[in-house]
Parts: sequence; structure tokens; C-alpha cells
Amino acid sequence: MKHIKIRTRTFLQGGIHPPENKSVTYEHSIENLPLPKKAIIPLSQHLGKPALPVVKKGDTVSEGQLIGKKDGNYSSHVHSSITGKVTDIGPYYTASNVKSNCIVIQLEGEIKRMNADKPDWSNLSREQILQRISEAGVVGMGGAAFPTDVKLNVPSDKKVDFFIVNGAECEPYLTCDYRLMMEKPEEIVEGIQIIKKLLNVKKVFFGVELNKRPALEHIAEHLREKDNIELIALKVKYPQGGEKQLIKAILNKEVPSGGLPFDVGAVVSNVATINAVRDAVLFQKPVIERVVTVTGRIVKNPGNYKIRIGTPLSDVIADTGLTEEPAKIILGGPMMGPSVVSLDTPVTKGTSGILFLSEKEEKRVRYNAYRSCIHCAKCLMVCPVSLNPCMLSLQGEFETYDQMTRYDIMDCIECGCCNYVCPSFRPIVQFIKLGKSFLKKKG
Repeated sequence: MKHIKIRTRTFLQGGIHPPENKSVTYEHSIENLPLPKKAIIPLSQHLGKPALPVVKKGDTVSEGQLIGKKDGNYSSHVHSSITGKVTDIGPYYTASNVKSNCIVIQLEGEIKRMNADKPDWSNLSREQILQRISEAGVVGMGGAAFPTDVKLNVPSDKKVDFFIVNGAECEPYLTCDYRLMMEKPEEIVEGIQIIKKLLNVKKVFFGVELNKRPALEHIAEHLREKDNIELIALKVKYPQGGEKQLIKAILNKEVPSGGLPFDVGAVVSNVATINAVRDAVLFQKPVIERVVTVTGRIVKNPGNYKIRIGTPLSDVIADTGLTEEPAKIILGGPMMGPSVVSLDTPVTKGTSGILFLSEKEEKRVRYNAYRSCIHCAKCLMVCPVSLNPCMLSLQGEFETYDQMTRYDIMDCIECGCCNYVCPSFRPIVQFIKLGKSFLKKKG
């Protein structure tokens, strides 16, 4: 593998090695899930202000039509994922487990097919590329959901030399990015070329963990004639896919506290986002669907499915089947993904996985039974950003949120390593999230 450079090291501080559990869906090719009979489309599927509805109850909308307009720079457009009639605009439970304003569309009509003709994008200007990404509502599809047009629009006072492609997919159970690398390598490479032109970077690094060797070999073949794109095989370690950890592993640079990858001359995007950028620039296709890993030992037909945005979990269950009642349903992976409270919760742009856990698999002690901190320091040893989760959890427990800034709470990436190793089963990340929420409201 000519383009693969094996790294003998990864990010240095912290990290864990949870069971991977990827074998459930590892070999399952991407399939289309049936269209939902009803799509519940949140107006907030991104970091920043929710989109503003531009349709009203009773309107008929077509697939791909703009139904939510971005509100300011830090926002993103939202489009209808199906053709049908708007039956409601109101609050529904979303992945954050709070009710958020959603547009409900009842399916009426047939799906469209994307134009198969491949247009030439090489003559598009930087402004035209950014505009198409913005109009398509592309956000970070690795989970962060940051508006991609904002991320790729480098401030004039920052210089970016490196673009890093995130193919780590370090979360247990998830294989949707792996399948994209196996099945759509040409599309991903073309998306890289588009972003490379947009950022005007010196070098591109494509990082993939060593537990995805078939994808490494597959991508290597498609990079053989590409200049300045280096494929990097990374050690298997969670959270290797975190931006700061990936930058440390590949560039050996540390993003400063409170800083962004811009500050060390880098931009990072995951492979699903890059594929969406390519579709937006070439075909002006909005983000109305994404590949999701539907997994768990109790799923009858686990796999990697292309699912329309707004599809309720109840529809996913009906189409894939369960062998028993789940004890917990998690959106994303088990380390960072939130558990859901309603089967009406819809798939969004940031939904990389849906994990169904049985009572036997869900062994975690319920949070109302957590015990006192014993100051064992295990959480300090595994924290990948060198924080003191022990003190943060104590301050969160006693609601002394103002003191949490002393321990750099805003640098926490909420990876869940501290929760994983805590012998007292303390909900450390949840305490930290409460503290962040309090401090943000306080300004």
C-alpha cells in the first residue's frame, strides 16, 4: 500500500479501548430504507440558531424543497426529505431529548432521481462552491453538526496549510463511515479535491484506524495518482476521531485551550461530510438523507442504511425489526450518543447510528444509584484533553457551576472516557453538560 504510512503512535494523553462491536454491521453494504410515511424534520439540526420555517401548515412540498431558512451566519438551511403535505409545525422530541420546533410532512408522491450526468466543478469559484454548500444545508455529519460552509470559510486572519480527512470512526458499533469508504471511494476523493481547492492547502492527510484495513487498501488504490494526499493508518484508540486527537496524532500539534483547528493551520472533516459536500457542489443536492448504522444484538436486520432525514425511530424499527423490547435506544455510538425518550424522535443530519441495547447488554448502573467519588484518579488518566473530571463532577453534583471554569470545563469534548472507567458509576459527562449549559446561559 504505497500511500499508507503506519503510525506507531497516536494522541499521547488518555484514551481507552472499549469493545469495538463493529462485527454486527461491518460487512453489511449500504441499503435504502423505505421512505417514511411521515417525516418529522427539526428546524435545528446544527450548531447555531434554528432555521426559520418558510412553509406553513397545509402547504404541499416537494422532495429537496427548502422548508427552513438559515437564520444568520451560524445556522443552516433545512429541506424536505420527501414529497407531501405539511401537517404540523410544532415541538417534537429530538436527539437532544428536549422538544424542538419541527415541520411534519405526510408522504404524498414519488421520489426523484438525482441527475446522473456528472458536471464539471473545476471552473467554479471559491464563492460559488461555498454558496452551493450553504444552500444544500451541509453540516458536520460526524456528530458535531457545525455548518460546513462556515467551517470551510477560513477567516482572513487565519492560514490553513493542512486538510485532515477523518475516517477514524472510533465509536463502538458504528460502521457507516467504513462502508462509505468501501463503496464510495471515488466520490470521497472527489469531495477532497473540491475542499482542497476551496482551502488552497499544501497537504491533505486521510486518517483511518487500523481496524479498517480493507478501507485503507481500498482508499489507497484511489489515491495512487493523487498528489499531496497522504493516507495515514492510525492506532485503534478511542477517541481517535476527535478533531484535537486526530490533529495531535497526524500533525503532532496541539490545539490550544479554547482554540480551534484553524489555530494550528488545520481543518478536519469526516468522510460523510465530504461526500455530502461533493453532492452539493456537483449536483446541488441538499442533505435530505444520510447513511446510518442500525445496530445491536436484538436487531433482526442490522446494517448500514440510507435513511431520509426526519424518519421517526418507529419507522426504523418497523423496517429492520427487533427480537425483543430494547432497554435503551441510543442515537450515535454508545460513548457519546444520547439515549432517546420517544419513538417519534427523528433521524437528523447528525445521526450516524441507532443502537438498540437489550436489558442484558445495558449493564450500566442507573444514574440515580451512582456512588460518591472515591478520588481514584482513573478519570484523570483517561481524559484525552488533560482535564480533572473528578472535580468537575463534584462541582456539578453540588451545583457550584461558577467554579467549573477554574477547571477548563469548556475544553471538555464529552467523549465519555471518564464515565466508562468510573468505579462509582458517576454520570461525570452529564454533570459537565449541566455546567456548560448553565455557564452558556449566564454568558
